[in-house]
Amino acid sequence: MIQLNQKMIAYVKGKLVLRTASYVIIETAGGIGYQIHISQHTYSQLPTGDCKLYTYFHVKEDQQSLYGFADETEKTLFTQLISVSGVGPSTAQAMLSSATPQEIQLGILGEDVQLLKGIKGIGPKTAKRIILELKDKIAKGGTPTKVVGAHNTYREEALTALLALGFAKPMAQKALNKVLKTKASIQTVEALIKEALKIL
Repeated sequence: MIQLNQKMIAYVKGKLVLRTASYVIIETAGGIGYQIHISQHTYSQLPTGDCKLYTYFHVKEDQQSLYGFADETEKTLFTQLISVSGVGPSTAQAMLSSATPQEIQLGILGEDVQLLKGIKGIGPKTAKRIILELKDKIAKGGTPTKVVGAHNTYREEALTALLALGFAKPMAQKALNKVLKTKASIQTVEALIKEALKIL
């Protein structure tokens, strides 16, 4: 029997024959049907007919599972999350079903414990551990999208300005996260501060 590892199945491409909120079955050209666990984020992007999902093969003593992702951004974040002690594949998948990869990244970069612990299965201690272990990785190149990197720079400058204006840090962080979530087109620090002030 061939022993597979996480890197042997990079992606699965074929006909989408079954889709559910938690898993899909993709039949390849060779006639093999792969059952692949997915998040709500991936589910929302599934096409009809032919489908390609980037995959992560997870092996435990009593179980082997295949997890699928609509894009490499989500897969990268998934592997980062499960590298944190106390966060398994099921929990990481639940996180990606509760928030988009960008929202989770911004939450980690902004040390938004409230956002993370609001996700089912994530308590305060785990939320803090995720932030502690992943913030630097995401900020130093673990961030898969340039948009998030740019938003992080804007966010830090805007947060400093809001704190100087006398706003409490938790309130300022929450306002900035909301703006970045709903107005992805923001291109300047000034615009970000202006929109945050409307909320505050």
